[in-house]
Amino acid sequence: MNFLGIWEQLNNPEFKGVEFDSLLFEAGSNSFTLSPSKWIELTNAKGIISKRGKNGGTFAHQDIALEFASWISAEFKIYLLKEFKRLKQEEFAVKHLEWNLTRTLAKVNYHIHTDAIKENLIPKNIERTSFVYADEADLLNIALFGKTAKNWRDENPNKKGNIRDFATIEQLVVLSNMESMNAELIKSGTEPAERMEKLNRMAISQMKVLINNLSMKKLK
Repeated sequence: MNFLGIWEQLNNPEFKGVEFDSLLFEAGSNSFTLSPSKWIELTNAKGIISKRGKNGGTFAHQDIALEFASWISAEFKIYLLKEFKRLKQEEFAVKHLEWNLTRTLAKVNYHIHTDAIKENLIPKNIERTSFVYADEADLLNIALFGKTAKNWRDENPNKKGNIRDFATIEQLVVLSNMESMNAELIKSGTEPAERMEKLNRMAISQMKVLINNLSMKKLK
């Protein structure tokens, strides 16, 4: 009965909670009985429908029907739990894929319309002593965007996310390539300042190619 009462409280604004409390108190008695029709009459319940006559019967909302089936059959409850976990895993997989696509495509609000805008997307030549960076992520940010993550946050205090969330498709493609190249440079023992110069030249070269690549424009 607890389940029925809670379901009604959550889904039925006309449910008579006081009458439900009284029934709940009486439920402890061995002589207590409660028919579907009486339950509906006393509490104005909507989750169960009871009809008389030739085509009558008792019908319940699917939430209540599933709970009842789980109560009378342990096998059914185990099956239900397994199916629930399977569906949640599928949902997680889909949402994870959507998140990746969103980061790569849907968040791209910056579109290339003019030659002037195109020029602004090309990374600037970075001088070796121009920036002080805290970690490898900022080394890549400086080489591609010309600024650290903190610089971007200071310039955009009202935007949620980080500098990479607002990158264009072209910038994200180049960033991925830069990460691979940086890993190889680290393995070879290349110093950070030299790596930044190499990555900056790479970013400039690849951005020029991608901006003028027709196949990339078709993704927009």
